[in-house]
Amino acid sequence: MTGSWWSSAERVEVPAGRVARGAARLPPSKSLTHRAYALALLSSRPVTVEGPLHSEDTRLFVEALEKLGYGVEAGAAAVTVRPPNRPPVGADLFCGNAGTLLRFLLALVATLPGRWTLDGTPRLRERPVGPLAAALAALGARIEWLGAAGHAPVVVHGGRLPGGRVRLDAGESSQYLSALLLAGQRARAELEIEVPRLVSSPYVDLTEDLIVRQGGRVERRREGVWVTSPSELRGGTIVIEPDLSAAAYPAAAAALTGGDLLLEGVSLDSKQGDVRFLRLLAEMGAEVAAEPGGVRVRGRGLAALDADLSALPDQVPTLAALAPFARGTTRISNVAHLRLKESDRLAAMTAELTRTGARVEERPDGLSVHGLWADAVPPGEPVTIDPHHDHRIAMAMALVGLRRPGLAIRDPHAVAKSWPGFWRELAGWLGEPVAERAP
Repeated sequence: MTGSWWSSAERVEVPAGRVARGAARLPPSKSLTHRAYALALLSSRPVTVEGPLHSEDTRLFVEALEKLGYGVEAGAAAVTVRPPNRPPVGADLFCGNAGTLLRFLLALVATLPGRWTLDGTPRLRERPVGPLAAALAALGARIEWLGAAGHAPVVVHGGRLPGGRVRLDAGESSQYLSALLLAGQRARAELEIEVPRLVSSPYVDLTEDLIVRQGGRVERRREGVWVTSPSELRGGTIVIEPDLSAAAYPAAAAALTGGDLLLEGVSLDSKQGDVRFLRLLAEMGAEVAAEPGGVRVRGRGLAALDADLSALPDQVPTLAALAPFARGTTRISNVAHLRLKESDRLAAMTAELTRTGARVEERPDGLSVHGLWADAVPPGEPVTIDPHHDHRIAMAMALVGLRRPGLAIRDPHAVAKSWPGFWRELAGWLGEPVAERAP
């Protein structure tokens, strides 16, 4: 393909030296869209998901619903899911490289009578589901591994979970707990889940909030213990708000380039955990202020910080991308579970930032990034970045290219996992007229 720098299917060459200004239109929340489709699977009433994210991951969830016998009416503005009239007795469900989808489906199909096979890409087969499967097996589900134990491909012989008590180690992923909280809405009796370890807890808060708003039952009985009760979900409409994980990229672009961007439709009171990244930007020196139409971010000089990002794992690449331009040394800690994402994000960011000339030290649970370019001109020789098939690596390294000349990113399509229109939107923030904006 030819045309603007962002139109190539093979690579993009990020234009350095521009200032991010104007308004950023964000994609719908991927996390909320996944959870809305999960609740539609559990509901005996039709559910309309208004303003869902249309991306690779969410498309795979819709396809899984169809294979499970659900009626799906999909449009650009809304997707309506209707319970099946004649449920199938088995299906092969492809999850791509969507860890959320694999973990949610593993628990959800355990509540559906039948034989369900879950599989995905080679990378998904490396991502663990063992602790969740062990908890389901303790509750009576029959799990059959077709390859390495604890990893896809896996067969779930579904029925109905009896309820009871179970211990779940969610130290690798909060999605294990979210999946059980969702499945517990269809258990025969109360389900008590003891969780000795938990990462990314804001995503569990998001799950709880949406379950309760749909009429489900979940409570925290005491520290580290969640309880669900069988419930009849109300169905109806679930409205998806803008994605706060995605908001980090335009916000960071404004902070990095000394720009001025309005994040349209964003609220600092959002239940999405990644709203905390905007507070981190303020700590680094950016101006972050709520306005009637969203949240405005204005760039100033950036200062390094020490950040425990165990609750914000998706923003580790984003913060690491800012760090070479922040005065001091930025230290990111308590994110060992980041090695189990779409890529080993600690290793990937270390490799790609080092490729640009940045100074990075990788630790077992984090990164230290030195602010070499806070007051110095970065190098400008051409460098091509490998995003490791990871949407967040691609988008984070694009930020680096706004200040570090000569940076190109291979496999730009990787962003389609969560934000198919990212490159067009980035062009818009940088002042390039874009006739056709991404959805």
